[in-house]
Amino acid sequence: MIIPKPLEFKQLTGSFQLDRECVIGATDDGNAETLVGEYLHSLLVRPPFDIPLEVSHFADSASKRTIRLVKKRASDGNAEQYELKVSDGGIQIVASTDAGLTRGVQSLYQLALQQVNDQSNASIQSVSLPAIEMTDKPRFVWRGMHLDVSRHFFPVDDIKRYLDLLAAFKFNVFHWHLTDDQGWRLEIEQYPELTRVGSAPHASEPGRSGFYTKSQIREVIAYAAQRHIEVIPEIDLPGHTQAVLAAYPKLSCTGGPFEVSPKSGIHKDVLCVGNEDTFKLVFAVLDEIAELFVSGYIHLGGDECPTDRWKECKKCQKRWADEKLKDENDLQGYFTRRVVEHLKKVNRVGVFWDEVLERGLPAGHVLMSWRGMEHGIQAAKLGLKVVMSPHTHCYFDFKQTNDPDEHGATWADPITLEKVYAFDPIPSELDAKSAHHVLGGQANVWTERMPDMKTVEMMVLPRLCGLSEAIWSDAKHRNWDDFRKRLAAIAPWLTKNYNVHKRINDL
Repeated sequence: MIIPKPLEFKQLTGSFQLDRECVIGATDDGNAETLVGEYLHSLLVRPPFDIPLEVSHFADSASKRTIRLVKKRASDGNAEQYELKVSDGGIQIVASTDAGLTRGVQSLYQLALQQVNDQSNASIQSVSLPAIEMTDKPRFVWRGMHLDVSRHFFPVDDIKRYLDLLAAFKFNVFHWHLTDDQGWRLEIEQYPELTRVGSAPHASEPGRSGFYTKSQIREVIAYAAQRHIEVIPEIDLPGHTQAVLAAYPKLSCTGGPFEVSPKSGIHKDVLCVGNEDTFKLVFAVLDEIAELFVSGYIHLGGDECPTDRWKECKKCQKRWADEKLKDENDLQGYFTRRVVEHLKKVNRVGVFWDEVLERGLPAGHVLMSWRGMEHGIQAAKLGLKVVMSPHTHCYFDFKQTNDPDEHGATWADPITLEKVYAFDPIPSELDAKSAHHVLGGQANVWTERMPDMKTVEMMVLPRLCGLSEAIWSDAKHRNWDDFRKRLAAIAPWLTKNYNVHKRINDL
């Protein structure tokens, strides 16, 4: 059986031979379902498989062994629900949406991978699939993986590789952390210094320099869309902005000069909230992001923003007095309210780290709870939308075991695979009404110690597999021992194609 565990699974008698004589049949003529078929084709022509399949209309494939992609209205309206049946006569995937068909394709692909024992063979042209029947749908609508590209920059091909990994385990959100103190990675035409200065802080250090052009961003978004993964950009504001201040020092409280930070941590210099030019830049950035990204969400950070400079700044003090704020801490609440008002103009919803709740998160926006789950619990009880991403279970930059030579943060308790698997985005403190406001869960990948994609893969695998089941599968059907058996079945493919934790079979 596959990962994440499906809602219903039944082993049948018989098998289906998947080979080059098969065809992918769609009910439409060159539209969305055909695109899903082309996605399946792309999976079957990459190692270990070499099974190119023609995508055609049902009428043209009636005489051949067919993988049928069928659109059918779902009974409960779940957009990612699907049915997959493998029998002697063929394969059929039924769903009400293209997203559902794609999830079925991903299950079929994983089923095929489990039948391949010799992963050294990179050109398998035929595989026997067991006859099975499954019905499946996700528990949560937000199943996310984050990647910080500010501390270290990852080229587009690396991002696509990451998206392929997310798709294989049915994640549907890619949270792209594009800016921080250590680098600004997104082209903004109205403010070119952001990338000219902010994206090349330490050219001599591998992985520290670079940014994405708008063309490259669109390429990534299109690649993700074929896999029905929503790309949500993050621009961290008003703190974590050393890269912004290095490019535009007049937007600080002191005037600078500044450099893009060579180190991690919390920096006292942040955007000056008393300066109207600060808001001109922020609004221009939001306008260009809204034009570029198709997601209805924009993550705007809001975490770890010291008020030291605001307390000493005449402009910030004047803003505090003019707006009749309680104290300097309320300047961040003022900043958030103005940003949210602009988000309405570009028809977007804001996502914020949980510190923003302390100064009031406007209704209709999303809180991402990272300092444990208590802030998410509080927000859900207030009727706010919540994504649970606690550092106790979902920070994949933390070590996976107690091994002294293991890569990862050493100042926190290890986040083991079993601990990740035990994660539930809905804690017992929430009643049914409040739990309804929890959109789902997400793991975060902060890259201070991850200079390349190989290291990222080592840190997320196999924990990503455990998280996929924790936020897809029905909680009452999950079983740790059963999960480990299914992980063992997929481990040969993972270890052949990715830089997986060396103790994957022991975790």
